[in-house]
Amino acid sequence: MIRAGAARPCALEMSGRKLDREARMSRSLAAGAAFAFTLVGAATGAWAQGLVTTQKLSAPLANELVGESVAACAQKGYTVTAVVVDLDGVRQALLRGNGAPIHTLDNAFYKAYSAASLTLARKEDSTKAVADRMAKNPATTVPQTPLPNVTYAVGGVTIMAGGKAIGAIGVSGAPGGQFDEECARAAIAKIQERMK
Repeated sequence: MIRAGAARPCALEMSGRKLDREARMSRSLAAGAAFAFTLVGAATGAWAQGLVTTQKLSAPLANELVGESVAACAQKGYTVTAVVVDLDGVRQALLRGNGAPIHTLDNAFYKAYSAASLTLARKEDSTKAVADRMAKNPATTVPQTPLPNVTYAVGGVTIMAGGKAIGAIGVSGAPGGQFDEECARAAIAKIQERMK
């Protein structure tokens, strides 16, 4: 509100104030944008440093591995199921041989899961190695806590590539875990050269 007798600002002066205010606002917005960009850039860099790269079998190679395992056992007259998992215990491939009992689906997975989970800490290569080590432990009256999907049955083998574990295979259905393991190892040997 302008009082009578008061000098009214001229249009040029008002225009200058408006421009000054706009310039300050532009500088503030530019500074804020630069700050936000810096934060996003820093955060992105921090996230990139936290990434982990893992290797696993390709889907075709995982499928070939279960096929070779089932075929190796079939040549010996065993009807089995084979399961390949990655190091997180996630199924990559599964093949139930003709006539393999239904329980072999779960049991082969448990063997693969256990080989992927239990063998790494002690540089063991199979569920057999874990079972052998545990058999040497002194007897205890403390009950073992059951872990989901974990078994100490023979027939789970760690899959290695370049000296590092990349997954595991479990085979179930032969008339003994040692025969399951033989089929798994024979299949791994067939594809070993392509896991580089």
